[in-house]
Amino acid sequence: MFLEPHFRGQRSGWIEVICGPMFSGKTEELIRRIKRAKIARQKVIIYKPGSDTRYKEHQVVSHDANELDAIVINKAAEILKIPDDIQVVGVDEAQFFDDPLIDILQQLAIRGVRVIVAGLDLDYLGKPFGPIPGLLAAAEYVTKVHSICQQCGSLATHSYRKVQSEEQVLVGEKDAYEARCRVCYHMGHVLDFAK
Repeated sequence: MFLEPHFRGQRSGWIEVICGPMFSGKTEELIRRIKRAKIARQKVIIYKPGSDTRYKEHQVVSHDANELDAIVINKAAEILKIPDDIQVVGVDEAQFFDDPLIDILQQLAIRGVRVIVAGLDLDYLGKPFGPIPGLLAAAEYVTKVHSICQQCGSLATHSYRKVQSEEQVLVGEKDAYEARCRVCYHMGHVLDFAK
């Protein structure tokens, strides 16, 4: 039996996730994709969490100092207030948002919006971080980016915290974190726990 498609001509949306450790270029890649959408004359909007206070308040900024204007929000639900003509939504530092982010971004994709998300996949303990695991499962496209281990020069997959704190969320830069490969990350924690 042949079923006639009842959504012919609809705009197709999807979710892209860019994840990896600190200093791996996640925000840089988000900015690159958003800039390309702008070149294609698509209507874009970018969100960032209010908890990310490292750089400029109303911009997403990469470690290489590339930047784009962004709207600061504190709850993922605020994303649903986008204008109807928006075609591309960017979300930076997604690990800092609450879990409803997963369902909200899926709603946007169903409405035909291209969603581009950047965030840490693992926290400083090497555990899945915030809504990122759920977004990885829901996404059509996943890009895992890597850094270079600041101890041995190998491929870095972990964010190693250099300062003492048991808070999962500790916003910081090179003063508080460094990228490490799996082995150097583990060795650092073994040495830390031995102290």
